[in-house]
Amino acid sequence: MNTTTTDTTNFSDLIRKSVLSNFNSDISLTKMLLTFAVAFVIGLFIFILYRRVFSGVLYSKSFNVSLIGMTMVTAMVIIAINSNLVLSLGMVGALSIVRFRTPIKDPTDLIFLFWAAAAGIVTGAGFFTLAAIGSVVVGLILFFFIKRVSVETPYLLVVNCDSDVTEREVHAQLDKTVKRYNVKQKTVSAGNIELTLELRLRDQEGGFVNNLSALAGVRNAVLISYNGDYVS
Repeated sequence: MNTTTTDTTNFSDLIRKSVLSNFNSDISLTKMLLTFAVAFVIGLFIFILYRRVFSGVLYSKSFNVSLIGMTMVTAMVIIAINSNLVLSLGMVGALSIVRFRTPIKDPTDLIFLFWAAAAGIVTGAGFFTLAAIGSVVVGLILFFFIKRVSVETPYLLVVNCDSDVTEREVHAQLDKTVKRYNVKQKTVSAGNIELTLELRLRDQEGGFVNNLSALAGVRNAVLISYNGDYVS
């Protein structure tokens, strides 16, 4: 009976020592400054890359700067968590109630947010080499696929015409001048037909819009470049 109790106590002590050994309550100033420096450099790398590969309509500098802040703040949190077991449990409970309500319209922005947070976590944990190499690899992959991969630029064409005959003439003109197209939306009202078409150009020139506008019965034609997301 005593042997069983002793074994249980020793096992509990072993688990306790194993858990507590992962926490270092003595954080040196040198380590903190080094961690913040590495986090800043990685965050700056993410900042520069995001600015280079951004392909949206409106570039948000405040969002880009927040990537640097997220990397450094996350590193600071991880340093605090590594220093104290009780603080780490409390931090988990506090962060679990945080809700981010800022809408993310571009999936690429979400990737950069997760990248900044992950880089901060790894840096705060002291894995500087992993944070640096991982960031370089992720950055090169994103740069290659976002900037270097050749894709066809999609366009939206909005045409207002007065009759079915004019609509057929518009389709015949598009068959001859664009690579391919499909109708995204058609709105019919009294004396007016509005067509919204997604198309790919052959030579990246929009001169054919002038020919469409010159057709009898076409009130106006508008060509819009967009990123492939369409909301009717």
